[in-house]
Amino acid sequence: MESPGGPYLNTAAVTSPVGIARLLQMTFGCTTFSLVAHRGGFSAAYGTFCMFVWSFCFAVTVFIITCEFTHLHSCLSISWGNFTAAFAMLATLMSVTAAVIYPLYFVQLDCYPIGCEVRDFRIAASVFAGLLFVAYAAEVFLTRAKPGQVTSYMATLSGLLKIVQAFVACIIFGALVNDSHYSKYVAMQWCVAVYSFCFVVTVVVVAFSVTGRMAVPWFPFERSVVIYTFGAVLLYVSAAVIWPVFCFDSKYGSPQRPGLCAKGRCPWDSQLVVAIFTYVNLLLYAVDLAYSQRIRFVSHL
Repeated sequence: MESPGGPYLNTAAVTSPVGIARLLQMTFGCTTFSLVAHRGGFSAAYGTFCMFVWSFCFAVTVFIITCEFTHLHSCLSISWGNFTAAFAMLATLMSVTAAVIYPLYFVQLDCYPIGCEVRDFRIAASVFAGLLFVAYAAEVFLTRAKPGQVTSYMATLSGLLKIVQAFVACIIFGALVNDSHYSKYVAMQWCVAVYSFCFVVTVVVVAFSVTGRMAVPWFPFERSVVIYTFGAVLLYVSAAVIWPVFCFDSKYGSPQRPGLCAKGRCPWDSQLVVAIFTYVNLLLYAVDLAYSQRIRFVSHL
């Protein structure tokens, strides 16, 4: 039976290239965390993070497939195109991180001392974790904005970069809290303020896009985002200059890694991670600023 507005079920949600990619995401995600939970095992913060990534991505993917297959997404007061594009990019970043972390910390070639069965389960889980990343990356590739195409903002390069910028900022925060000694100098605290401010505003931009609150008559959202991106570039330039000076200049810090610094608990290592990803985010914001000059925002797609 069909309703006056069309069929009750949207078969294209599972038969289109994007739909097939999502079905593969659901299959690979379920397989990955099932292998780990059954015999592969996980421990510590790294293992917990990987299990969270696989479980979270699986749950949201099932929700997206269900909503599109049943047309329930039309009842939600969000910009569905922006939501799915933002999640696909986020899931791609999270899944590739888990696909690197899990085998790095839990996979070994020898059977001792975990046993050959556990080793084989962990290797299989790592393979499916890699396939899961490929499936999410395929969705991003399929749904990204094409030249001349009118599409959701989060599907454009600028929108996708917003997700990457926020993700990189989370990596910076993780390094900061890992005994980075950022409170030692006021200048380093300024850098932390830069990272925090840009992260918060970027998340707000994504939230406004996903909730469809971009088209507000009294608020020039498009112009404000471009101005903010320009400001973020300037702020990150200051952090990219200040942070290395106060961490690696011999007057304030150490140009080389201290010999007695414990592996995994060395402030110098955390400071190096922050410095590297500061330059990564500076590049991302610069590319975002250059691209944002050539796009038009679409709030409800």
